[in-house]
Amino acid sequence: MKYYIIAGEASGDMHAANLMKAIKRNDASADFRVWGGDLMEAQGANLVKHYRDLAFMGFVEVLFNLRTILKNIAFCKKDLMEYAPDVLILVDYPGFNLRMAEFAREQGLRVVYYISPQVWAWKKSRVHKIKKTVDKMLVILPFEKDFYAKYDIEVDFVGHPLLDALQNEEKTDRHRFIKEHNLSDKPIIALLPGSRKQEVEKMLKQMLAMVARYPDHQFVVAGVGTLALSYYQGIIGNIGVKLLVDQTRQLLQHAEAALVTSGTATLETALMGVPEVVCYSGNRISYEIAKRIIQINYISLVNLIMDREVVRELIQHDLNAKNLDESLQLLLNDQPTKDRLKDDYKSLREKLGKQGASQRAADMISEFISQS
Repeated sequence: MKYYIIAGEASGDMHAANLMKAIKRNDASADFRVWGGDLMEAQGANLVKHYRDLAFMGFVEVLFNLRTILKNIAFCKKDLMEYAPDVLILVDYPGFNLRMAEFAREQGLRVVYYISPQVWAWKKSRVHKIKKTVDKMLVILPFEKDFYAKYDIEVDFVGHPLLDALQNEEKTDRHRFIKEHNLSDKPIIALLPGSRKQEVEKMLKQMLAMVARYPDHQFVVAGVGTLALSYYQGIIGNIGVKLLVDQTRQLLQHAEAALVTSGTATLETALMGVPEVVCYSGNRISYEIAKRIIQINYISLVNLIMDREVVRELIQHDLNAKNLDESLQLLLNDQPTKDRLKDDYKSLREKLGKQGASQRAADMISEFISQS
């Protein structure tokens, strides 16, 4: 079978790569043509476009890059039809992927959406487009099934693929980890500033403001290979903070706490049991627009899934040195806070369902193709 998969950011690349691995167990002759990243390419895919050239976030940023986005859409339509896949699999990334779903349906292609767009947060009108253009929706958050049911759309909850990814993660010895990366014996505070260039600089500068306040800890930045080392070093400077590239989970295994930019990383950090503060600060105009149209109480997946504040969120003006310091102090020194987080993280894991999400999704896709 021929599979065309579109993932537009780092988390989508990870989940799509695990899905591909599961698909290959069911279909030994599977052929993949993809928009994604290094992890998907490592699964044997023909990589058409890398997500680093696709990831535009925020209303203003999208407007500035509109010409590039439209060119990508036109190219993708042409490439999709030339490849003529048995199924188009879309992974999150709604602004782009919903356009491709509409086009694919017009051309008579079968469309599977794996990892629903966050239509429950904003642009609920997209639900009607999904109903018209998507043949099968596979969701990974427990509350999404009930949300779609309100619109008379049947979806399948497969569980969260992060549970599988974390289960397969090799445990590393702390002493060896510290020696290998020339770290000190001080407790580690991990800094996860995101994966997009436009967010990393703003978030990392805020996070680094904590370094001088915690001389008994060492701060380590989780970088991504899609951004140049010189870019990170230009922000970090000479304050004695280490940078580890593409080793986020290994770092989190040994972290006492973490400052995390909003996104999938917030859930990943919680599932690894690391106390965290969720941080986000965006373009002022984009933020003001978003504040008026987004219909959710929280921005982190941890709090959204639990439907209450489990981890503290510092957003826009609340993201400042005073609030970061207060939040970190609680995570590091307040035992009731530590105990509560431990219990809440356990409940979070239970809500996400059983392991095996990627394989369940692959099985459902195989069944869908055979039946249709």
